[in-house]
Amino acid sequence: MTLQKSFTGYAAGALFALAILHAPHASAQTVVPPAGVLNLDANASIDVPQDVVHITLAYEQQSDDPSSLADALNQRTEQALATARHQSNVTAQTGALSIYPSTDRDGHISGWRGRSEVRLDSHDFAAASKLAGALSAQMQVSNVTFSLSPEARDAAQKKLSGEAIAAFRQKAANASAAFGFGGYTIREVSLSGGESSPPRPMMMARMAASSTAKVADVPIEAGDSTVTVNVNGSVQMTR
Repeated sequence: MTLQKSFTGYAAGALFALAILHAPHASAQTVVPPAGVLNLDANASIDVPQDVVHITLAYEQQSDDPSSLADALNQRTEQALATARHQSNVTAQTGALSIYPSTDRDGHISGWRGRSEVRLDSHDFAAASKLAGALSAQMQVSNVTFSLSPEARDAAQKKLSGEAIAAFRQKAANASAAFGFGGYTIREVSLSGGESSPPRPMMMARMAASSTAKVADVPIEAGDSTVTVNVNGSVQMTR
């Protein structure tokens, strides 16, 4: 009696499995994508004046002893930082420090050369320029670059988001009408932002060899960064 019930249950289960395998709407069925879907993108951009200046000051020296050379470089760096700390509108920090050997024609070490850097960052261009000039007797201006602060970039992107979204919606409306549809609904959409700056030659300046040499305030002029907001997505055209 028990064997007959077990066999009957097994047979029923097998028939049920075969029915699923041969069903016309099995789970493995390919889903046909909906018709009338458009993939679109739109963007808005604006040129924003760069509002942060970065000035790199450098000092180079040579010596027969790498240890005394390192001490001299560190001392010059500390002197520059001590002077920079008196300027509240400018942030000063140590940069790269490198010491490497000089070799003669036979490949033997004939001495050591070293370089230390201090970087000045500021929103106040005039203050940074004046400080760089004041430090020129201690360290030379190596290069000047500019950037857009996160606050300025975020403000620009916030303004551009509405314009980019409006451009996306206008594209969707125009395309739907061109295809003979009466309107559209948004299926999915994403926003992204970016920033780019045109290449500019790096400003270089050299000091005189005398340790008492001093130059005037460093002339600096920032350029623009292009901030962009992109909108990408798809819409379902409707009758």
